[in-house]
Amino acid sequence: MTVEVFGQEIRLLFLSEENGIKLLLTFGLVLALILLRWAFRFLARVLLRGWRNERTRFWTRQGINLFVAVLLFLGFLSIWFDDPTRLATGIGLVTAGLAFALQKVITALAGYVVILRGDTFNVGDRITLGGVRGDVIALGFVRTTIMEMGQPPAVQNADPAQWVRSRQYTGRVVTVTNDKVFDEAVYNYTRDFPYLWEEITLPIRYQDDRTRAEAILLAAARRHTVAAEDMPAEALAQMRQKYFVRGADLEPKVYWRLTDNWLELTVRFLTGVYGVRDVKDQMARELLVELDEAGIGLASATFEVVGLPPLRVTPDA
Repeated sequence: MTVEVFGQEIRLLFLSEENGIKLLLTFGLVLALILLRWAFRFLARVLLRGWRNERTRFWTRQGINLFVAVLLFLGFLSIWFDDPTRLATGIGLVTAGLAFALQKVITALAGYVVILRGDTFNVGDRITLGGVRGDVIALGFVRTTIMEMGQPPAVQNADPAQWVRSRQYTGRVVTVTNDKVFDEAVYNYTRDFPYLWEEITLPIRYQDDRTRAEAILLAAARRHTVAAEDMPAEALAQMRQKYFVRGADLEPKVYWRLTDNWLELTVRFLTGVYGVRDVKDQMARELLVELDEAGIGLASATFEVVGLPPLRVTPDA
């Protein structure tokens, strides 16, 4: 297309009748795909009405988005690169530009593929990714959205610091780019084996009934934790099939540790991923009551003064 300015004809690059038609076709394609995506989502909501499986709903939406994205990519190529030679040149230029300008985005897209194909985590899993702990509530092409949870006292000084002293929601929704799967470890609390080993440690005075204290700890653990026979057979069989787990003791056990001031009793038990704080709260309440009834006190750091140096007072002369 040419325009005349002060008697001079100027040819405008990229503005031609052919490109104008391609722009209109591209606009029509985008509009048609938006309507198609809306129609597919409406149909999915109708078909999945009454389903309570959130993962099925999520992956249905994800599949629709991927399908529409592929159609958009193929349609864009068909409209703008109808000539194979131009297509090869265009792909080369676009690839070089993207590789330089969108390195993080491309890596995040690759991380998305790794997450899907590698079964790293899924929507609804409780994970730690990029220093963020919580439940995965959304998974996109570039970012993963996590409902953040707090930290147990043992890791309160970890970065970032939290004000919630347990694995419960803080209320913050955090987005993490998918490229973190290449740089950092991903901790998954729920994949394959949705259970955790937890511990409660009590300091017991040496003069108290240690055997009785151990029995009280074991009884509380058996009442409130997951027993081996209560575990879903499918989860346990899958764990044993995929991994070689050495020393996985599923029954509660109490360990003794000698210190300078007291005997440290630690009960180790198996529990579900969710509701750990409630379980430990109930156990703590019952342990205090039963220890009081048994006359067993919790030890604390004390100092005993066994003697004083002689005190001499002399009047001034």
